[in-house]
Amino acid sequence: MTPELPDRQTRLARTLTRLQEISRQRFGCNAAPYLLTDKGLAHDHVAMPGTGLLFRVPKQSQMEFAAADNLAFQAECFRRAAASGAAPAVHDIVEPDEVLPFGALVVEHVDGRPARLPADLPAIADCLAAIHALPLPGECAPLGVFRNALAGILEEVGRQAEHLDHPGVPAASRRLIREEISDLGRDAATGAAALCLITFDAHPGNYLIRPDGSAVIVDLEKMRYSAPGFDLAHASLYTSTTWDIETRAELAPAEAAGFYRAWLAAVPPGLRDAARPGLVAERRGMWLWSVTWCARWLAESAGGADHGSTRDWSKDLSDDVLTRHVADRVADYLSPDSVERVREDWRQGGWMEEFTG
Repeated sequence: MTPELPDRQTRLARTLTRLQEISRQRFGCNAAPYLLTDKGLAHDHVAMPGTGLLFRVPKQSQMEFAAADNLAFQAECFRRAAASGAAPAVHDIVEPDEVLPFGALVVEHVDGRPARLPADLPAIADCLAAIHALPLPGECAPLGVFRNALAGILEEVGRQAEHLDHPGVPAASRRLIREEISDLGRDAATGAAALCLITFDAHPGNYLIRPDGSAVIVDLEKMRYSAPGFDLAHASLYTSTTWDIETRAELAPAEAAGFYRAWLAAVPPGLRDAARPGLVAERRGMWLWSVTWCARWLAESAGGADHGSTRDWSKDLSDDVLTRHVADRVADYLSPDSVERVREDWRQGGWMEEFTG
């Protein structure tokens, strides 16, 4: 059992007081920090006026790391991605304490607006291409490495799929999702794919568009070395483009295809040629990860973290508007109509045929 926590407003008041102390002591900022709109289940974001910096305050660890390890891992993700020029720089780590049980990361506060789809898809393609084109380091750790990208994601999908029997998952959807898992499992035997740094959280709500029109991805806690097709899928699937309240849009097949073409044109030829054969299977894999995550969220969001886990989807960690929105999206994505809709991408011989070879 986890200890009972103060309500969200009490916790936020304490957090802001503590962050104001840190702002003054470390950065000479006397202005009161302010909380940004709650958009994500894993972090609060608090701006330091006049400094160009932002506190990224974890509510939990989606990766189930201990608090200090969670901060160190996120800092490394930001450092590696920032080398592309398409991600914020990391400036400092605030170690966990009694008020900030998961600590905080101090990162660049990007001057930008939310993405608008489909107009900003080329900028998002360029952002991802810049990250994907970074050279592989001599040492990939602590980030994970998935040389067989499909086998790696299917392992994660399999763990999440244990929750498909939740009563909130319609029987028809459960059957179709399991059918897709089985089909993709046969593709996983093909082995290695393109390998590069990927964000693994590339949905459109995670970008800001700078005044010059370029895109910056600002949520980087899930980075790994794997196939770039997962990022392309997560930026353009229905289950991604309708996730965020501010960026919600439904892409036409031609718009999604144009996004893939823009990325293929932006990356080095070697990466383009290595990535192209896996794009369809990786799109299926990313969708399966997303819908099985929805099943897991249904099962876990009713209570707090269990058995010492630092992952915690309990609703009292986020604003009511956000938790209602997530519940609505989860119900939509797990509905038979939405499952069938997404499967048409690769089941009906449609626009994805262009990216099969």
